[in-house]
Amino acid sequence: MRKRPIAAIVTGVVAVAIIVLQLATTAAATNGRLAGGSSLTGTWSGTYGGAYHGTFTLHWTQVNSRLSGTIKLSSVGRTNITGSVRGSTIRFGTVGNANAITYSGSVSGKSMSGTYKTGGVGGSWSAHKT
Repeated sequence: MRKRPIAAIVTGVVAVAIIVLQLATTAAATNGRLAGGSSLTGTWSGTYGGAYHGTFTLHWTQVNSRLSGTIKLSSVGRTNITGSVRGSTIRFGTVGNANAITYSGSVSGKSMSGTYKTGGVGGSWSAHKT
């Protein structure tokens, strides 16, 4: 008589473990991936306005939720850049630059936009994948 409750408990524990494993696998597979499964890897062209204005070109490599590459600003030149993407939220900034710039915003498909800050001032930016 005792075997039946133990078997039911073991079956329940196994079922819960399978569900948790499936949820964890799904979360790991989508972490850092944009809605629709697209990647930011590639070249992006954009504009920025506000305290400073001009054009820029991003060259990204995306690995999971991490971004790395270069940005070429029309007014400054080329510099290294790193960032992250989670769902539709993107954050990135310059590294190794005395005039650090931080960007935040959202991305959808082949377009993204948001705001930037540098030296206490800022503005808006937008870009599209080329």
